[in-house]
Amino acid sequence: MKKNTTLYLDDLQVGQRFTSETYTIHGSRIKEYAAEFDPQPFHLDDAAAEASVFRGLAASGWHTAAVTMRLLVGSVPLAGGIVDAGGEISWPQPTRPGDTLHVESEILDIRLSHSKPDRGIVTLRGTTFNQNSEAVYLLTAKLVVPTRAKNSLGKLAAHRA
Repeated sequence: MKKNTTLYLDDLQVGQRFTSETYTIHGSRIKEYAAEFDPQPFHLDDAAAEASVFRGLAASGWHTAAVTMRLLVGSVPLAGGIVDAGGEISWPQPTRPGDTLHVESEILDIRLSHSKPDRGIVTLRGTTFNQNSEAVYLLTAKLVVPTRAKNSLGKLAAHRA
């Protein structure tokens, strides 16, 4: 796929996969993010983090989620952007200073909207991995994706049947 390709609902297929570029998390950014958005000791202070359940400095889960969003936007070029309509998230293990993250995503389901014929809902599963191939964030999201044109729905419905 070309770098600047924009994908509409009509272009997507169940099983289609995407892989992002990488992003390295630095300890200073962990503390900066936490100071503003999640000011807990295990995100802000090395000694407190050592004494916590994390046994060391850990990025806020929301920091990991924000990095994941950045990586998804760069790797899943959906028309209209990544517009979330709900989903499930989890953090199987913490993100640490120096971790280099990337996201692998897969389309699980595509559903046409019956009430809004210019769009559909795509279920996407994304897994954010660190440099050791350990999952640090899991996301299953329902995304709103526009069709190319209203008349493309008939072709799409016939193709999916």
